[in-house]
Amino acid sequence: MDFSKIYALGLRHLYLIMNSFPRLLDLIYWPTVQIFLWGFISKFFTINSEYYSDTIGVILTAAILYDFLFRASISFNMMFLEEIWSRNFTNLFIAPIKIREIIAALTLTAVVRTLIGLVPAVLIAIPLFGVSVLKLGIPLIFLLIGLYLFGITLGLLVTSGLLRYGPSFENIAWASLFFLAPLGCIYYPIEILPMSLQVIAKTLPLVHIFEEMRSILMNETINYMNITKSILISFIYFVFGVLIFYASYIGAKNRGTLINMGE
Repeated sequence: MDFSKIYALGLRHLYLIMNSFPRLLDLIYWPTVQIFLWGFISKFFTINSEYYSDTIGVILTAAILYDFLFRASISFNMMFLEEIWSRNFTNLFIAPIKIREIIAALTLTAVVRTLIGLVPAVLIAIPLFGVSVLKLGIPLIFLLIGLYLFGITLGLLVTSGLLRYGPSFENIAWASLFFLAPLGCIYYPIEILPMSLQVIAKTLPLVHIFEEMRSILMNETINYMNITKSILISFIYFVFGVLIFYASYIGAKNRGTLINMGE
């Protein structure tokens, strides 16, 4: 793996962001709106709900972590779509860059896109609502790793669909994460779901991550086994996503559709 190629491809997308005010504004705007929305909802439930009466900001912390997941996934998708929209897609695959280098570059650059959008919103939440995700302590790092791996996995699956079905598949990029949100138990415990859905939900890392988040904030207990399980599940999905991406690429290459992707 050539890290200079990974760096060059990542740098291209960073220059694209930093030299475009509309793109930069878009990255910051939506997470900030989410913080305001869920901040006020969190305050309401803190005052009017017995479940959250002893823990300020549980919902807002969940919203921040969920937005981190969403931004990681959508950042990966957006960088891939940028190549299509700018008609640079064919050049990308003609260049002497391996598929694993493209995946690595998009995965690493997605971290920067995610942090650009989320860090300002997180900082706003501290003085306005008195909520800081840092209250989760050291486990926060591992929770974010699990969320990031799963977010990138969703990005890989969506881009695989783009390779297979073309730009018409891009609408799925915006909706992919919302399909899983009800089963992720982001804002409510898993007991709310019917038993049949609980079985499915437990196969997702989201349930284990957000259940652990609530446990830390509400009960001040940390279950590292649960955190490890969430990262392991996320990693398995990530490997699966990479395999699907390779299969979609090989299929598109054999059909000769790569060259028309940007048209």
